[in-house]
Amino acid sequence: MCAKNASKADRPEVKLSERMDATNAQPTSTQNVLDGVGGARHCLVYAPSLVCGYRSCHCDRACPDCSSREGRKGRLVYVSRLASGRESSKGLRDQIRVERNGSERLFQRIEQELASGIHAGDLVNTSDGAHFVIWKRTGRLEQYLPIEAAQFLPKDQIDPDSTFMSWRASLSVIAYNSNLVKSEEAPRSFADLLHPRWLGKIVKGHPGYSGTILTATFQITREIGWDYLERLAKQRVLQVQSSTDPPKKLVLGERAVMADGNEYNVFQMKESGQPLDVVYATEGTPLITGPSAIFKTAPNPNAARLFQHYLFAPETQQAICDLGGLRSFYPMVKEKSGRRSLREIRLMNDDPVAIAEQSENIKARYIQIFRV
Repeated sequence: MCAKNASKADRPEVKLSERMDATNAQPTSTQNVLDGVGGARHCLVYAPSLVCGYRSCHCDRACPDCSSREGRKGRLVYVSRLASGRESSKGLRDQIRVERNGSERLFQRIEQELASGIHAGDLVNTSDGAHFVIWKRTGRLEQYLPIEAAQFLPKDQIDPDSTFMSWRASLSVIAYNSNLVKSEEAPRSFADLLHPRWLGKIVKGHPGYSGTILTATFQITREIGWDYLERLAKQRVLQVQSSTDPPKKLVLGERAVMADGNEYNVFQMKESGQPLDVVYATEGTPLITGPSAIFKTAPNPNAARLFQHYLFAPETQQAICDLGGLRSFYPMVKEKSGRRSLREIRLMNDDPVAIAEQSENIKARYIQIFRV
């Protein structure tokens, strides 16, 4: 499903909305796509996190690599913020090239490409649902509903016109280094982070770089107010970019507590033996969805559709939880032992439509407060 020569040019989430309560498109099966596969040569996917290829492929025709007509065409290019090494799994080995960036940077670069008439990308996934609201409004997205998503994904996670749908979810959490902080002394809320004991001991991500942090900033300021961030800024916070950076700073011992950052890295690091523990704030934990969509101008639309089926296959959804530490909305997906289910966590809800209207103001106000 991939090209021999992929472009090397720079390239520039939980309810989707209460207003998105029905789907207008008919779901499509992988066989429908396979029947129409022609000469597609590669598929370029924009994304902030790599979760495909975590295990040997069992998705049958849903996986491009398993398609007898499509799987031998070349090499899949996956543009991603995280490189896990798991792209080498059997079934997709040597089929994926990973390029990385944060969600907000991906959005900027994709917009630059599209404005210049460059249509290099086929699929897109980010941690900021507002991107998909904007792309839909500007007519960038194809209407396509994989039958797997139609069968298992809650309807409030599917755009009513089936141009995008929640492929994954994650949480932005508080966490701490258990070698530096005793469990009984760890913060239990956002309010606790304002205590003088945490002065100079906190790290957090930046909404100008990370879709996860932008979405979390929107939810936190909506629920508890901007006053919280204004007071937090006085705690001499170490400011980093990506939502993946705060857990790394904890492991290195550079800071004791993170005010935000992604849950899945904390899971992965803790399960590998690192001294990290998660805290789900009593005020609520921001829930971040990662929609997936196909561009109308996709150079390889059939390859893109096949890959959508792979992403929404139940086996892939289970894999992103087991090995990626992410969350799935599929009811049959089981959490690993030791992890709380979403039902056990008080969550803050997302509103991509509101973020689409407020994102630039959120970034500007944040910069003013933290001076970075």
